[in-house]
Amino acid sequence: MSPQPPGRQEPVDPRPAIDTVFRIESPRIIAGVARIVRDVGIAEELAQDALVAALEQWPRDGVPDNPGAWLMAAARHRAVDLIRRRENYARKLQEIGRDLETTAPPEEPADPEDIDDDLLRLVFTACHPVLSAEARIALTLRLLGGLTTAEIARAFLTPEPTVAQRIVRAKRTLATKNVDFEVPYGPERAARLGSVLDVIYLIFNEGYAATAGDDWLRPALCEDALRLARVLSGLMPKEPEVHALTSLLEFQASRTAARTGPGGEPVLLRDQNRRRWNRMLIARGITALGRADATSTGAPGPYALQAAIAACHAHAYTYEETDWRTIATLYDLLAARAPSPVVELNRAVAVSMARGPAEGLVIVDALAAEPALKDYHLLPSVRGDLLERLGRTAEAHEEFVRAAGLARNEREREMLLDRAGKCRP
Repeated sequence: MSPQPPGRQEPVDPRPAIDTVFRIESPRIIAGVARIVRDVGIAEELAQDALVAALEQWPRDGVPDNPGAWLMAAARHRAVDLIRRRENYARKLQEIGRDLETTAPPEEPADPEDIDDDLLRLVFTACHPVLSAEARIALTLRLLGGLTTAEIARAFLTPEPTVAQRIVRAKRTLATKNVDFEVPYGPERAARLGSVLDVIYLIFNEGYAATAGDDWLRPALCEDALRLARVLSGLMPKEPEVHALTSLLEFQASRTAARTGPGGEPVLLRDQNRRRWNRMLIARGITALGRADATSTGAPGPYALQAAIAACHAHAYTYEETDWRTIATLYDLLAARAPSPVVELNRAVAVSMARGPAEGLVIVDALAAEPALKDYHLLPSVRGDLLERLGRTAEAHEEFVRAAGLARNEREREMLLDRAGKCRP
């Protein structure tokens, strides 16, 4: 082999750069194209076509100076070509002219509450209430998180064909129901925003305490959810609950490094090394909570109350310094604002710390007949903890064993069995 001429370098493979750029830019590309074609399924296909074009051209011509803009332009050209091929658009295209390819889509009617951002439209579309909660999560991670079907399946321990079917059906449902690609207004926006925030929170929680499997934490899911919350905060700066959710996730994520031991085993809040808590994320959480307070015009919403609870934990440098009285009061407010059996169970823990385990046990025992908690392993787990603190170790042992039998996460099951062993009569 002849030596390379002086100064000449081997060509750099652009494919890794293409993959990285596409993963970052794909949500905006899909959102921008969906505004033209009004179909998120078709928009995703056209974005993929642009990726294929990049894989064909960039190795030959080099990576463009603005690769995201190149991909967007390629996808938009394909969207325009598709519209031109549709017979039902032919007359409209003739009327509005032949320059659609080089001009932006028509502006929407002005409205004082209008949020003119295609990415935000995509968020509300992916989380539309016509879809099931599982479909919203899968579609949000696919379109906005940039995850592949296989990655979503691994994250939620769900068979890949099941996830693929959910995504396909979700796209088909949005198309057949003629769901508008828009951000709703007034009361409908408030109702839909709750669904958007709930989906992001569910994604984070699955990463923060995995429902099943061998790992208790799935940090990548937490990172995806936190990124989506931060994006939403930037897009909706006047919505206090958006900032509140971002604050809550910042606070929760700050504890990630301390929540598992050297072998991946769970470490409970009282046993965590708080020097491992991420102070930068805590500072971000405080800032986001300040924005929520500054934009709020009424009583705090559920995420604002949860963020305030998380802030109390973040401000305590030791477990003993935790302001449990304030936390219990905040849980009282949360139970009144957004009542649920799970909130009531969490309130029982706070009350037990502020006023004693006996008072917490009264609340827990009142939840024993709650159908929603019938197979919820944390109910006997919390009851076992309260009984242990009251010195009723034999009963605590039985509760921890029952909790372990209900737990689907292997790490959590092992922890509960260990606690049962320590309470063995």
